[in-house]
Amino acid sequence: MELRERVNQALKQAMKDKATRRLATLRLINAAIKDQEIAGRSADGVTAVGDTEILAILAKMTKQRNESVRAYEEGGRLDLAEREREEIAVIEEFLPRQLDDAEILNAIDKAIADVGATSIRDMGKIMGKLKERHAGQMDFGAVGPQVKARLG
Repeated sequence: MELRERVNQALKQAMKDKATRRLATLRLINAAIKDQEIAGRSADGVTAVGDTEILAILAKMTKQRNESVRAYEEGGRLDLAEREREEIAVIEEFLPRQLDDAEILNAIDKAIADVGATSIRDMGKIMGKLKERHAGQMDFGAVGPQVKARLG
C-alpha cells in the first residue's frame, strides 16, 4: 500500500476511534503533504508527491519535534515535551525502521565504493546515493560528519 494511502487509512481509523491527539497528528501529516504538492505544482497543475518525498516530509517533522522536545525539557515544560513525543510516535509509524550505527557505517562504505569516491569533493555524490537508498532510515545531518571522517 502506498504511504499516502496508509496515512489516510490511519486518519479514518483515528476518526472512528475518536483518538483526538492521533487524529490531529495525522491531519498535520496530510497538511504537510498537501503543502508539498502545492509548492511543487507545475504549469499544467499536476503534481504527485511520491513515497520518497513523503518520507522526507515525515523525517523533517520528526526532527522538528525532537528539537521541540529538547527545548521544552530545558524550559521545564514536561507536559509539552510528552505531547511532542506522542506526535513523534505517530509519525514514526509511517517511517521505515531506522538503521543502527553498524548498518549506517556499512551503508556509507557501500555508497563510497559505488560512487568511487576518493576525496571530500565526492561528498555530494555519496550523500545523494545514501538519500536515494535510505530515505527515512537515517538522520542525514548526523551522517554527514561520518562520511567526512571516512573520506578524510
